Amino acid sequence: MKTDLELIQDVKNGIKSAFETLVLRHEKFLMKVVVRMTRDLDAAEDIVQETFIKAFRRLHLFEGRSSLRSWLYQIALNTTRNRFRRVNRETVGMDGMDVAVDSALEAGLIAGDVRSVIQIEVDKLPERQRTALSLRIFEDLSFKEIADIMQCPYDTAKANYRHALLKLKSRLEGNTLLKTWVAAPAPFSLMDMSNNTMEVDG
Repeated sequence: MKTDLELIQDVKNGIKSAFETLVLRHEKFLMKVVVRMTRDLDAAEDIVQETFIKAFRRLHLFEGRSSLRSWLYQIALNTTRNRFRRVNRETVGMDGMDVAVDSALEAGLIAGDVRSVIQIEVDKLPERQRTALSLRIFEDLSFKEIADIMQCPYDTAKANYRHALLKLKSRLEGNTLLKTWVAAPAPFSLMDMSNNTMEVDG
């Protein structure tokens, strides 16, 4: 199987079918993150399609300094921001982006109300902390990938993640609803949060 860089070189050499392989490889990831940004499946599909069109047109500018996934994420994020500026949709602002609870977390929740409580608290996090948390927990990205996406130093990405976990843990521990939650082994268990804040791998 060819690497992303090899496929990109094929595209630059005129083999357009190589780009289709890149789309198939990365569209699932982009759909997940854009749906979280927009909470609108139709809008997300349009944005992802536009993202790949822009990526194809700009592929000659890609130098491989970051991963292709990070580069595509940046295009998708900018495309989403432009879309919401254009339509001036007040129901979904940038402060509500990058927030979701995936199936792994849902398996550890005892009720939909618990999910809502957590999502509301994640929404309140500063944007960069929320982004680092979402990419690390929900997308299982390494801190290097997160740093590429956020365009910041590795240590800054890791610090944003740790601060997000600390704030979330503090806010959720006193919630009476969550006291009824019997946490299963899951990446987002409140029982594990204090340990996760010291995470340094990736």
